[in-house]
Amino acid sequence: MDLTARHRAYWRRNLWLTATLLTVWFAGTFVAGYYADELNEVSFLGFPLGFYIFAQGTLIAYLVLIGIYVIVMNWLDRRYGVSERR
Repeated sequence: MDLTARHRAYWRRNLWLTATLLTVWFAGTFVAGYYADELNEVSFLGFPLGFYIFAQGTLIAYLVLIGIYVIVMNWLDRRYGVSERR
């Protein structure tokens, strides 16, 4: 099956969005985890910052990443004419 230029552009943007959001996810999860000891030296609301980031911050960041993905993909679907009509 040959893809049209429009389909290739759609998938290129889809892959770029996915790679970007996975990079942010990786940085928030693993890079911040690598520096947890240094982050724990700082207090935030009475808790060590490393603990607070992983207990609250990453969960909020994951929800934001999911929200961004949904909004951008819906926009891309409408722009390239592949959205499902309701």
